[in-house]
Amino acid sequence: MKTAQANYERLHELSKKIRILEGISSLLEWDQETHMPKGASAIRSEQLSSLAGIIHTMKTAKPFANALEKLINLKTGKVVAKGLKTEQQAALREWRRNYLLATALPNAFVEEFVQLCSQSMEAWKSARKQNSFQQFAPYLDKLITMSRKKADLLGYDDHPYDAMLDLYEPESTTKELTSLFSRVQKSITDLVKKITKAKQIDNSFLFGNFSHAKQVEFGNEILNAMGYDMQYGRLDFSTHPFSSSAHPTDSRITTRIHPESLLSNILIVLHEGGHSLYEMGIPQDQYGSPLGESVSMAVHESQSRWWETRIGLSKPFWNHFFPRLKKAFAPQLNKVTEEQFFRAINQVKPSFIRVEADEVTYPLHVILRFELEKDLFSGALKVREIPEAWNEKMTNYLGITPKTNTEGCLQDVHWSMGAFGYFPTYALGNMYAAHLFQKFVQDYPDWEKQVAKGELLFIKKWLNEAIHQHGKHYRSQELLKKITGKPFTEKAYVDYLNSKYTEIYKLKR
Repeated sequence: MKTAQANYERLHELSKKIRILEGISSLLEWDQETHMPKGASAIRSEQLSSLAGIIHTMKTAKPFANALEKLINLKTGKVVAKGLKTEQQAALREWRRNYLLATALPNAFVEEFVQLCSQSMEAWKSARKQNSFQQFAPYLDKLITMSRKKADLLGYDDHPYDAMLDLYEPESTTKELTSLFSRVQKSITDLVKKITKAKQIDNSFLFGNFSHAKQVEFGNEILNAMGYDMQYGRLDFSTHPFSSSAHPTDSRITTRIHPESLLSNILIVLHEGGHSLYEMGIPQDQYGSPLGESVSMAVHESQSRWWETRIGLSKPFWNHFFPRLKKAFAPQLNKVTEEQFFRAINQVKPSFIRVEADEVTYPLHVILRFELEKDLFSGALKVREIPEAWNEKMTNYLGITPKTNTEGCLQDVHWSMGAFGYFPTYALGNMYAAHLFQKFVQDYPDWEKQVAKGELLFIKKWLNEAIHQHGKHYRSQELLKKITGKPFTEKAYVDYLNSKYTEIYKLKR
């Protein structure tokens, strides 16, 4: 008779084979966004669909179910195996959750959905270039229909959108996020109004003609300082920047070079580099098990926004990197002081593109998308009504109205991927990062001095130990409380924004 440990190792072995195939699938998707010939889109769609079917079959097949059932009761979730470590019991909890989610979806549905997403991504790329929402609308309509069916299959208690949220941020609900985002939106809107009345900051020198090659070189310098190891990663280019990981030893990122915007690529590599460092920091010996996976997409976003905003938009970071930037982009920056540069990169001004939004208005972009998705799933909003609804919310929240759908509702890749429920994790990620940063500052009260010297590896080490090494041992809220000793609220985030920008814009306290 096999011991509990032997049964656990057998389950891990089966799961690892599935994860390897998922890694292959992610590489195919990475290739589709970076190097794939345009004419290969049809066969790539079939390849991804076939692979998704194989993966889904393995996840729901008898061998996997039998191995899992020897360790945990599938109906009740009670661990029946004796003598397993607490982290192994947590892994069983996640394996069971994933199994129940997988078995809720018929194999034919999974294959059809993946194929539709692959086709939709190509349609979105074309529609975006041609500023034609009508070209993308039929695909989006099908995606919404299938995603609502997916929600019904997965099950939910209150709102069909809950089923989508749960895929990216387990245990979050539409009701809770509606309340949280409402509070945050009010705080941010009040801050934006104060900033609008203050003396505005000139950031015109951040725009001009900046060498593509030098931007790439500077981005690589930042990645190297962060501890991003090119032996296990690479930097490529795509329409929409992203991070893709097949294994801790193969974690790739992409950027988008804007020839007329100096800051764009810098913030992208910090952001995507943060994602990739998380994947590289997950224990290799746990690959294939939930202990070898990230906690959630919101925790993932906390890592990318941590590097992008808390470090990349900080004074100490530019104490070290501004002289290098000035040298790389002379003569454009010859007359710019470090203080002028710091204020310029932290300028608050409503803009159309989410990924290029300033730190203060950014969450308003996310809340807008959350509200649209919520209404699409409840039936309160039709696909054909999206451009008008989008523009109306942009006007109400940010005081600006997109002139084209390319700078409006066609700007993001997520809907073409069927990734409904993903957007809220961006706002949550900012809030989680702020919550975690409180503990980081306690542990490293001299962090600013170290960063000002160009030392960033201690930050990577702290994140590795506090978050990355645990995999899915803890759920999001549990992890946040474990690290900080306090339950999560938006307070640290709101306080951070108010404190930082009150000082930058010299607002009345």
